[in-house]
Amino acid sequence: MGFVGEVWQVRGSEETVGELVGEILIDDADFPWLSGRFTAGPAFDAVRDLFARELALAQADDDRTRWEGAYDDIRRQVTLTSPDGPVPEFLLHIEGERAWFRWSDEPFDDEDGDEVPPGGE
Repeated sequence: MGFVGEVWQVRGSEETVGELVGEILIDDADFPWLSGRFTAGPAFDAVRDLFARELALAQADDDRTRWEGAYDDIRRQVTLTSPDGPVPEFLLHIEGERAWFRWSDEPFDDEDGDEVPPGGE
């Protein structure tokens, strides 16, 4: 698929504005998800715990409101950039040396107007 081999960047958006959080070398494209090898950048330590908390809540499958709050924290702290430029909407998970995400040029909404659940690989 066309995405394999691309490098996407995660950058800081609040406390670490513009600093490189990490890069994702895409090695799998399973629409709507892309996944790849994550290489941490200098600003990753500032958000590492946010990603760990978000993923734990997503996998716990108990209180979606807690997960949404955790993911909102991530969205305030990072941006996602494709090889073509910034991505306006995304759902990103990082665990160790792996990252997987989906993105859109439009907000993620389901039929009820709620954010799409976390999902994953």
